[in-house]
Amino acid sequence: MAAGLQIRAAHFPGRAPIDAYGNGGFRFADMSHRGSILCLPSGIHGWDATAFDGLGEGDFARVLDEAGSFDILLVGTGPSLLPMPAPLRKRLREAGVAVETMSTGAAVRTYNVLLAEDRSVAAALIAVD
Repeated sequence: MAAGLQIRAAHFPGRAPIDAYGNGGFRFADMSHRGSILCLPSGIHGWDATAFDGLGEGDFARVLDEAGSFDILLVGTGPSLLPMPAPLRKRLREAGVAVETMSTGAAVRTYNVLLAEDRSVAAALIAVD
């Protein structure tokens, strides 16, 4: 007998360019995801972040866990560029993560270019409307 509906953490186990963003989510690898995402060497993961303001080290735990497996982290802060809080930037730097913050649109475009160049890149992308 079927166990019923199973809800799993959103995860695509590979690297893929972002085909589209907006309407509160992203499209990639012939799929769509509503909400923010982390694009890491381990795959594309759903991310609970809804706004950049107020994010802290705990929100970047998965990024910190994989810190040695990529060279640069692009952070899409939403519809406009917001500065990363100094303590969070410092913690990421201590883990060996180079960080570039930009609007989500700019981060998606930059991520796709670096991915196409086979660069070791990761991205933390806040969904936009």
